Amino acid sequence: MLAANWEAPFGKNKKFATQGPAAAVLGGWQLNPNVALYSGRPFLVGTDGSSLNAPQNTQVADQIRADVQQFGGVGLGAPFYDPSAFAPVSQVRFGNMGLNALRGPRLFNMNLGLFRKFAIKEKAELRFQVEALNLTNTPSLNQPNATASTPSNFMAITSTITTATSPQRTMRFGLRLSF
Repeated sequence: MLAANWEAPFGKNKKFATQGPAAAVLGGWQLNPNVALYSGRPFLVGTDGSSLNAPQNTQVADQIRADVQQFGGVGLGAPFYDPSAFAPVSQVRFGNMGLNALRGPRLFNMNLGLFRKFAIKEKAELRFQVEALNLTNTPSLNQPNATASTPSNFMAITSTITTATSPQRTMRFGLRLSF
């Protein structure tokens, strides 16, 4: 995660354009970018556990190839990982796939805030603000369907995550009077 706060060096008590029209137009601006990039969340490849007859246990699939290729596809018919690298377990035993050995898609989010202060009197200030949440409108993809016993959409990503940290693009405008 990377966050910054930059105040423009123009206007009263600043380095450049300290007076006149340039100070009035360019002074008082502040820019606040916030970028978050997360590696994918870990997940396990599971399968139907009815052959175990062991309730409350997680049955993982068999990994039948050591080199699991990541295709990076999204949607039906476009697997995220190679589905042929896994097989359901049919005997009475646990599968050999490691727990949380694979990672889902990366998550990216960029927020941006732009603020401008206007001095009204010595002890009063008006602040205009514009904020863009998820500025790039990048979707946060959910984990692939990792159940080897349902081959129709196995390893396909068919949904997105909608949380407070990764909403759809939202723009907010505001005015704040401080005195």
